[in-house]
Amino acid sequence: MHADPTAMIAVAAAAPRPRSRAWPRPDGWLLAAIVFAVAVVLPLLALAWTAAQGSEGLWSHIAGHVLPRATWNTSLLLLGVGALVVSIGTGAAWLVTAYEFPGRGVMAWALLLPLAVPTYIVAYAYLDLLHPLGPLQSGLRALLGVASPRDFRLPDIRGLAGCIVLLGFVLYPYVYMTTRAMFMTQAASLLEAARTLGAGRVALFTRVALPLARPAIAVGAALALLETLNDIGASEFLGVQTLTVSVYTTWITRSDLPGAAQIALAMLLLVVALIALERHGRSRQRYASTLRPRPMQRQRLRGGMAWLALALAALPVLVGFVAPTAYLLAETWQRLGQGDGVSPMLWSSAWNTLRVAALATVLTVAAGLVLAWALRLAQARRAPRLAAVALRVGSLGYAVPGTVLAIGLLAPLAWFDDGANLALQWLGIGPRMLLMGSVTALVLAYALRFAIIAAGGTEAGLARIPVSLDQAARGLGQAPGAMLWRVHLPLLRPALAAAALLVFVDAMKELPATLLLRPLNFETLATWLYADAARGAYEDGAVAALLIVLAGLLPVILLARTGLAYGREVAAR
Repeated sequence: MHADPTAMIAVAAAAPRPRSRAWPRPDGWLLAAIVFAVAVVLPLLALAWTAAQGSEGLWSHIAGHVLPRATWNTSLLLLGVGALVVSIGTGAAWLVTAYEFPGRGVMAWALLLPLAVPTYIVAYAYLDLLHPLGPLQSGLRALLGVASPRDFRLPDIRGLAGCIVLLGFVLYPYVYMTTRAMFMTQAASLLEAARTLGAGRVALFTRVALPLARPAIAVGAALALLETLNDIGASEFLGVQTLTVSVYTTWITRSDLPGAAQIALAMLLLVVALIALERHGRSRQRYASTLRPRPMQRQRLRGGMAWLALALAALPVLVGFVAPTAYLLAETWQRLGQGDGVSPMLWSSAWNTLRVAALATVLTVAAGLVLAWALRLAQARRAPRLAAVALRVGSLGYAVPGTVLAIGLLAPLAWFDDGANLALQWLGIGPRMLLMGSVTALVLAYALRFAIIAAGGTEAGLARIPVSLDQAARGLGQAPGAMLWRVHLPLLRPALAAAALLVFVDAMKELPATLLLRPLNFETLATWLYADAARGAYEDGAVAALLIVLAGLLPVILLARTGLAYGREVAAR
């Protein structure tokens, strides 16, 4: 049974004040946080070391033929996706926040649904949907009375333009979430003052609301572009040679690890550039108001304008979620109706996915808890600098693309195995691979990549717990570990559960790191889908894709509930 925090405060106030005791030194929590931060930095240092080894004469080929084309394609892809996600996300956020029209309440949360569909699944679905012999083009030819695909066919979706469109319609919710939250908190008095001065609908949005929302747009766009840089499945399916695809093919096809590391370093430069652009987008954009923010009153649209607004809000949902999910449902139903059912290997892949995701979730949430708790203890001692650095460094993994992190982990894993085999040899045990090509390597990669989700959620949960509880527990002689276990963990359960759900689903969907680090003959749902797409077995892959989408709906539902609750709170004010 957990102690009642309120009772602890009362007892502490009534009890004689003990002598002041310093926190235990050295602080084990801070040391553990520093160790995890070092574990995040180590793959990046190893990546530079691996790249410096040279690629046995292949660097001239990489520098002359691979890197320029891949960098150009990646840059164009980032520019196109960035423009599309900002346009769709910002426009949709303003539409459902500033105007009232039929279906607005449904659209407000439905616009988050594309987050449930990974980019490689959308590309996988649309490749078959828009195939010249696929259902869409076949239906159009039937309506037009055309018999042969040679007489009528839509432009091929394979290529850079198709990749930009598909990624844009899947990743826009990152901008939509952050920008809508900003619009909901903008003071209505500012918008009313602009209307009083004669600003119309367009001027109100472009000259008042949009500049105020620029920091939120920058954050959302940076997240979407980092996801674009991390993508490997959609780019490869659609025939776009990006830096991520080049890293994978250089290592897997040519077995050139130094060459892959050199390309990965170029990707890291793009990551740094994206973060710098995001910081610049938020620079000198701080606004304060002494007035209590009152949410804007939505303007009611009528007639054709109302139905046009509904159509514009529904279009991203139809393209990014409804169409690919309906395709997956139809293909899965067709596969299940064939009589032979689902391959046993697919169920084995599903079990592998659940097992690895569960192990990664436990490790990641524990690491996030350590990072956030170390910072809380350091703040109590009024010396939070080192703990804050550990938290920031430990959260860098999410900004590093999965392929880059995986290539950087190969050398440390090999070093560990070499050292362990020396010890085993001394004990008379033969050499073996302990971490390389093991489930442990996958779990470690997931934990390093998704630690920011757990650390951020835990830090937000701890911020809501009064510091007086810490003081009361310390006054009663509780050590930091006991205080965390008896006081804070019961209060952190909702935050930890939400963080665990997000980490679990992200680990299920992760493809780039899994492709590079998985054991031999080890398949997850993501790698099963990747292999089926390469073979053109769309029916089997659709089952795996549908299972991933259904799992991805869970955090989207959580985000939608949070957004609805926040909207009701703002409206109540």
